[in-house]
Amino acid sequence: HLATSLPLPSERDHLRPRIDLIVFMIDIKSKYSLKNVEASLAHVDASFFLGKVCFLVTGVGRVNACSIETNAVCKLGEAYCSPVLFCELELEGIRVATAQRLLRMLQICAGHIRGVSALSFVSLMRNANDD
Repeated sequence: HLATSLPLPSERDHLRPRIDLIVFMIDIKSKYSLKNVEASLAHVDASFFLGKVCFLVTGVGRVNACSIETNAVCKLGEAYCSPVLFCELELEGIRVATAQRLLRMLQICAGHIRGVSALSFVSLMRNANDD
């Protein structure tokens, strides 16, 4: 399910499936995109930041067209203890690899991978990024 911002409308709460993973998409070419994500973060329950949120930064293939510093997005990921994925959606190989990563993250967050919790997965990602 897609939403352009949070909070989600409450009139359909009873029809909404359980939310296993929240992916905040940030277009590196749009400052509005980052502002929208920052405003939406206030509407996410703190328990989701224990492995069920990630930031997906798109448009990174065109560094000269960037309106947002990648450092600002990395700091956002650090502040919310959530992974940051960078991708270029126009390149099919990268798009497919990113989709596969997100699907694997979703499987973990939904509890479909035995022995791996969302929290332990994010912990492993943080340790790999810190090295």
